[in-house]
Amino acid sequence: MTQAYIIIDMQNDFIDGALGSAQAQAIVPKVEAKIVAAKKNADQETDLIFTQDTHDENYSETQEGKKLPVPHCIKDTRGWRICKQLLPYTMWADILEKPSFGCPDLVETVRDYDRLVLMGLCTDICVITNAMLLKAFYPEKEIIVDSSCCAGATPEGHENALKAMQACQIDVI
Repeated sequence: MTQAYIIIDMQNDFIDGALGSAQAQAIVPKVEAKIVAAKKNADQETDLIFTQDTHDENYSETQEGKKLPVPHCIKDTRGWRICKQLLPYTMWADILEKPSFGCPDLVETVRDYDRLVLMGLCTDICVITNAMLLKAFYPEKEIIVDSSCCAGATPEGHENALKAMQACQIDVI
């Protein structure tokens, strides 16, 4: 069985920057521990795929910017970068920039994997969007969201997103 960990938007702006939260900060060591454990497990090879929310200077003119008027993840800024704790693991990873909640490039990137494990930020926005995108394209793949390695924009949003994903036959652990 081939497996990939998909680490969604673990970027400074979502952790301790413009849209950061205590909940987001709390999952960073959990995501790191999960990656380290996977890399030590000789029985199961796990590839890493990171997504990076990526906007440019005209963010406020986009539909998202008009609905969420908080500039964030502007390319090549500190907020756009993957957090320093996870940065060392990107050397073994694919990194996919995405201009919106979902990452269309992810669909092709994961084509040859049997099991996909998603974690990251925000459960109720980008994690759910990518999980549903993958489920739509690959209904027979094992798609898992590790709830302990995710945080939502709010705790309520996190819980609602987990329930919605379970309703769509995405495994939540």
